[in-house]
Amino acid sequence: MSIPGLSEWLDTPAGRYLIEWEQARLDSVLADVFGYNAVQLGLPEYALLRANRMPYRFQCADRGAAAVLALDDALPFASASLDLVVLPHVLEFARRPHQVLREVERVLVPEGSVVIAGLNPFSLWGLRRLAARKTGAVPWRGQYLSAPRVRDWLTLLGFETPGAQFGCYAPATSTEKWLERWRFMDRAGPRWWPVCGAVYVMHGIKRVQGARLIMPNWREKRATAKRLSAVTQRDIHAGKARNSQ
Repeated sequence: MSIPGLSEWLDTPAGRYLIEWEQARLDSVLADVFGYNAVQLGLPEYALLRANRMPYRFQCADRGAAAVLALDDALPFASASLDLVVLPHVLEFARRPHQVLREVERVLVPEGSVVIAGLNPFSLWGLRRLAARKTGAVPWRGQYLSAPRVRDWLTLLGFETPGAQFGCYAPATSTEKWLERWRFMDRAGPRWWPVCGAVYVMHGIKRVQGARLIMPNWREKRATAKRLSAVTQRDIHAGKARNSQ
C-alpha cells in the first residue's frame, strides 16, 4: 500500500501539480458522500478526506502515521462496515489490484462509495512511463490502469460508475518554470482531448440487487385491524362493551 518514494516525488513540482488537482477533485466529490465511516487507503501524509463530513474518518496504510496498519488486499474491517473508501494511487502499485477491489467491495455497505485516483496510461505521462519504466523510478514504474479498465472491474463487482474526471494535461516537467509554460494545456485539454489527462478520479457506488430501504410502518395498527375477519372484529367490540359496563 505504501509506495517507497511516492511521497517524496509528490513534493516535486510535477508531484505538487498532480496532488493539488486530485485534492480539489476529491474535495468536490467527497463533500456529497454521506454515511458514518470513511477510510483512506495509502498516502497517510495527505488528508484527502478533509472535505467529507462523516463522523468517523481515518487512514489505513501498511506503514507510517496511519490509524490502522494493514495490507491493501487484506483489510481488517468487517464486511459491510464502511460507507466510503478512497484509493489514491493504490491500484497501479498494488501486487493484486483485483483483490484490492474485491476487499473494498466486501467492506462497503450497500450503496457505499469507492473513489479512485489513478494515473492514466493514455496521456503524456503514460508515454513518459513507457520510456522511463526500466529505470524503476517512481511514479513511472507503476502499472497504469485506464479508466475504462477500472470501470469494467468495478462493474463486474456490482458497482455503478457515474463517470470519471480527468486532469493534469501538461507534461511532467522537472521544474516549476517549465510546468508553468505548459499550463495552457490545462485549459485546452478538457475541450480537445478530455480523456487524455495524466490523472483521473472515478466514483463507484456499490449496488446490491434486491436491496431496498425499509421505512417504519406507521399504519401498522390500522393495517392489522383491517386484516381481522368481520366475526373477530365483532367479538372484540362486544368484549370492549362488556368491560365498559
